[in-house]
Amino acid sequence: MPIKVLIIDDSALVRSVLSEILSGDPGIQVVGTASDPYIAREKIKQLNPDVLTLDVEMPRMDGLTFLDNLMRLRPMPVLMVSSLTERGAEITFQALELGAVDFVTKPAIDVKNGLEGYAQVLRDKVHAVACARPQARTVKSGTASPEVISARPRSLRTTEKIIAIGASTGGTEAIKAVLETMPPDAPAIVITQHIPAMFSAPFAARMDRSSAMSVCEAQDGQQILPGHVYIAPGSHHLLVERSGARYYCRLSDAPPENRHRPSVDTLFRSVAEYVGANAVAAILTGMGDDGARQLLALREIGARTLVQDEATSVVWGMPGAAAKIGAAECVLPLDRITAQLLEWTQ
Repeated sequence: MPIKVLIIDDSALVRSVLSEILSGDPGIQVVGTASDPYIAREKIKQLNPDVLTLDVEMPRMDGLTFLDNLMRLRPMPVLMVSSLTERGAEITFQALELGAVDFVTKPAIDVKNGLEGYAQVLRDKVHAVACARPQARTVKSGTASPEVISARPRSLRTTEKIIAIGASTGGTEAIKAVLETMPPDAPAIVITQHIPAMFSAPFAARMDRSSAMSVCEAQDGQQILPGHVYIAPGSHHLLVERSGARYYCRLSDAPPENRHRPSVDTLFRSVAEYVGANAVAAILTGMGDDGARQLLALREIGARTLVQDEATSVVWGMPGAAAKIGAAECVLPLDRITAQLLEWTQ
């Protein structure tokens, strides 16, 4: 059965282009379009779609308000369509908090050619979103903050241990769940999350606000220090290198690996080379298999490895692929991952 998609966007051009692109996949059926959330609400009842594509900014009712109501009353897979702007990035991260599964970006100019330029990415994301388990994660004012796990006393703090994390679809919220429970003096963490270039800096800033650690978008040549988190820019691979006893970030614009730049496999390969058995590595929720082979290579040289379990993953592609080839020492629910990473670094 084809995936039934309802497209919600106030732009007639975007509705037309998205319909044409998605209808080009025999596994996808565009069952309808809507120009605003009020029309969409009625069409959801009539057409019972499997997936929604939802514009972030719309008249009459904004996308976030509609998404909040939808995830409370009728949770279903939602793919956000975001503008490539700082405001678009912030709204998109709020949408992911509310339960949207993933997002795609639309250019500010030449929308038709811009969207057609990554037609296959759009189709792939619809297939991934259709398999997802959407969960409303509305953040209410007055809710208790996540409990930060206390670091055990250490006689010597060094950069010897490094935690490496890879994620894709659903990863922005999974990474947040891990980082917001890390103690401020946790070992250095390097992260590759599949994300557009203009979204990685706002994502790092958002993580910095929610974590006791210091979080930044990685810069070329930046020293890697305990208590700090380094997130790969959306335009470059992130690698770890070492000079003497010190570790550094290295950015690369080498071709994509596994169709991704940044790539998790690229990061993990560098971690295996320069950190070796002192590394601790994890793959969180995500589509595809990026990171699986190099996670296995890390385990084979003595590094500690884990993946997020299927029940708590939005999409069990990347972690599932790693588990299938024996790359993971253990498979854990999201709320147990921070504690395990810290235990292995003590």
